[in-house]
Amino acid sequence: MNKELFKQAMVKFFAGLIIVAILLFLPAWTFRYPQAWLLICILFVPMFAAGLIMMKKDPELLRKRLSAKEKETEQKEVVALSGVMFLAAFVLAGLSFRFNWLMLPFPVSIVFAVVFLLAYAMYAEVLRENAYLSRTIEVQEDQRVVDTGLYGAVRHPMYSSTVVLFLSMPLVLGSVISFIIMLFYIPIIVKRIRNEEQVLEKDLPGYTEYMKKVKYRLIPFVW
Repeated sequence: MNKELFKQAMVKFFAGLIIVAILLFLPAWTFRYPQAWLLICILFVPMFAAGLIMMKKDPELLRKRLSAKEKETEQKEVVALSGVMFLAAFVLAGLSFRFNWLMLPFPVSIVFAVVFLLAYAMYAEVLRENAYLSRTIEVQEDQRVVDTGLYGAVRHPMYSSTVVLFLSMPLVLGSVISFIIMLFYIPIIVKRIRNEEQVLEKDLPGYTEYMKKVKYRLIPFVW
């Protein structure tokens, strides 16, 4: 086991866990926020398990996933906008619970927790299918176009899964206001996809042909 990679992964994991907990429980002003505990469990338990699997079977993929320094200026803007969106959504979820602003009943949270986990499973399948995935937009050495499996249905199945994941989060938290905030993820991800395709079409051999073969970017028969 690569001890340095393991240490890096653990630091990022626990940092993310602590930040999310602070953003939810501090505005709620209580730890008795069951929807927040539910989200933390379904978000971080599978994440921890996936990290251990990648550490054992594909440490290089884990290293890529931990790399988050965008080179494209437009993508830096996308990352910044996403950060502001998450910050606002989590804080408003905590405040909504504290002051009972348009809160959904707990059974709704359970339903969308299941939806969230199904989207998580789709995300894991995308990682399995495409060994070139990283958290930044780049064309890697010897990279080839992946056009099988989910990539045969849409060009960006990872983003398809993240749309479901991110829109499910505020519903797991029971917050209608946070869900409205998270809707801004749709134009953000559209902006990211358009820029990413410009990079891939320019630098990745065969991607132009792939775009002609697979017409839909995010949702089959829609876009």
